[in-house]
Amino acid sequence: MNYKIRKANTKDMLQVLKLINELAVFEKEPNAVDVTEAELKKKGFGNNPEFDCFVAEANRKVIGIALTYTRFSTWKGTVLHLEDLIVSENMRGYGVGSALLDQVILNGAEMGVKRICWEVIDWNNPAIDFYERKGARVMRDWNIVQLDADGIKNYISKIK
Repeated sequence: MNYKIRKANTKDMLQVLKLINELAVFEKEPNAVDVTEAELKKKGFGNNPEFDCFVAEANRKVIGIALTYTRFSTWKGTVLHLEDLIVSENMRGYGVGSALLDQVILNGAEMGVKRICWEVIDWNNPAIDFYERKGARVMRDWNIVQLDADGIKNYISKIK
């Protein structure tokens, strides 16, 4: 399988969105994706991009992505967050995920971050095994905490 890893551009965003939707289906949340191609283009490019994206491309088709952004840790300073590493299901097993993760780690090192972090759903054992084989520490004693749009509205209604 011949593919190349490169920085994404605006023309890739429709294919990126398709992979995001593929991941949502895989994670049993097929209706959870609200982001649009237009929003990906607006938020990922221009003067103040909110994320970076690397794509794996084969035969002019995006077969995988790694989407990252920086955040600030009170313990470490600037850290890199890997929001999603997605490889199209029919392209798994060719080293695409490893190549994308390699690019993320190299990019983080070049940026001088002290930590690179991400989440993995607890039932995705192949992904957990993959990350552990790469040397990542899967912290099973931490829980992710979120407020969705409705949760934000409910919260605000209780403090006003």
